[in-house]
Amino acid sequence: MYPTTPDGRYFVVKERLWRCSNPALDEEVRQQQVNELMAARRAVKAAKTSRDSAQLKAARAEVNAAKIGLGERGPVWWNDGAPDLNRRMVRNTPYAGWYEALNTRES
Repeated sequence: MYPTTPDGRYFVVKERLWRCSNPALDEEVRQQQVNELMAARRAVKAAKTSRDSAQLKAARAEVNAAKIGLGERGPVWWNDGAPDLNRRMVRNTPYAGWYEALNTRES
């Protein structure tokens, strides 16, 4: 649905890079982390509905922990020394040419 960089590290949404999950994760571990992430997101929604700031803070911490477990945040999951470009505008990264070429082909 969203374009993924050729190296599989990021996908692009609204011209911004977002780090992909670690592809080396064991499927069982990945699914457990996804389940925890979905539960944490439901907890965020419930906390917002109840306007409980302490509950919201805790739920957001759970979301962050699950995303770290998936490799979407925290230390990068690749080991070639390439920097983390998570949340950067693709035009300001080494992926700019790739993305421009992708958009040219789609037009």
